Amino acid sequence: MAVKTSLKENISIALQSIGGNRLRTSLTALIIAIGIMALVGILTAIEGIKQFTNDAFAGLGANSFTVQNRGSGISFGNGGHRKMYPAITYAQAEKFLDIYKLPARTSVDLSVTGTAVAKYNSVKSNPNISVTGSNDNYLAIKGHKLAFGRNFSLSELEHGANVVIVGDEVKAKLFKDEDPINKYILLGSNKLRIIGVVAPKGSNSFGGDKFCIVPLQKARQMVDTSRKVSYAITVSVNSPDVLDASIGEATSLMRNIRGVRIGQDDNFEISRSDSIQQELSGQLAGMTIAGFAIGIITLLGAAIGLMNIMLVSVTERTREIGLRKSIGATPSVIRKQFLIEAIVICLMGGVGGIILGMAAGNLIAVNISGSFVVPWFWLFSAIALCTIIGLSSGFYPAKKASRLDPVEALRYE
Repeated sequence: MAVKTSLKENISIALQSIGGNRLRTSLTALIIAIGIMALVGILTAIEGIKQFTNDAFAGLGANSFTVQNRGSGISFGNGGHRKMYPAITYAQAEKFLDIYKLPARTSVDLSVTGTAVAKYNSVKSNPNISVTGSNDNYLAIKGHKLAFGRNFSLSELEHGANVVIVGDEVKAKLFKDEDPINKYILLGSNKLRIIGVVAPKGSNSFGGDKFCIVPLQKARQMVDTSRKVSYAITVSVNSPDVLDASIGEATSLMRNIRGVRIGQDDNFEISRSDSIQQELSGQLAGMTIAGFAIGIITLLGAAIGLMNIMLVSVTERTREIGLRKSIGATPSVIRKQFLIEAIVICLMGGVGGIILGMAAGNLIAVNISGSFVVPWFWLFSAIALCTIIGLSSGFYPAKKASRLDPVEALRYE
């Protein structure tokens, strides 16, 4: 019971001291708040970026890889340029599909354009519609689902029929609340009948929902003849356990098809569906470490400032310490009083820093991901860090105060 009373008295005295020195306390708490704000703000923003990338890549299709003639990774060297290899021809892509016998979904894709204008009657879209030619596996491989309508039939794929499956944004722009199924739209000079509408994924997906998918044979007719085209082959396996083996088989098969000799480097790229996400995750991990380091450096400066202010406080209150000791306060009680005072100041600054950091970090996070982010781990870590800083910064001043001789302290002017 005596211990509880002593602790309560120490907290009361610490709060009285804080209230009696508001300017000094406010400045000290502000130093801590700035450090915590830097830490929480940066890490909150990074959590928002992580959430955005996870949402964006979630719909790219799981357990899949793409064979193409250029790298899809993020390149910061060589002016940001990616490696380019000889185009993958239609004959090579078809041969790959004929020979590749592992259990998997496969598609051959051809990008027609990324700046098409879709038109229905007098309504036009912006020139930002991507048009891709593929087969009936395209939707499943890319993680798309049909909101209504149907997929391509075998006959439509074989004959390159004038049909199209559109993204939700295309439907919303051209038809609003009207049913688009079996309506005709113009893509350039091509009149196409809508047979399906893809369920929306939102702005977090790459390119949003501004796309049209046509049968591969139709895409070959639509593509600019002056442009040298290259086909992409996408393979989606049933389980992540066989993904590496499937990639190895695809690599060997493609080398044979393209006549790559033993000892020569591949003249094509194979990229996994999660490869870009893994690269971004590595970049974000580095950003997290950098943000944490910046916050810790700021807090280190704040801790030194707090220790200095606490030493000044001990000097100013020497007579008070002597008086308390003369009426029976033990060194332990004095030490606890100053430690509690340092911890309370740190927690005050920490709470303010968390609020400011959450506000600053979420301004960035909301603009990036469109949602409010609460990094609970970092919030609790910030509170624990404030307590540790209070203990470490207040230990030496508290120890110095507890060792003061009461007689000498009472004589102090």
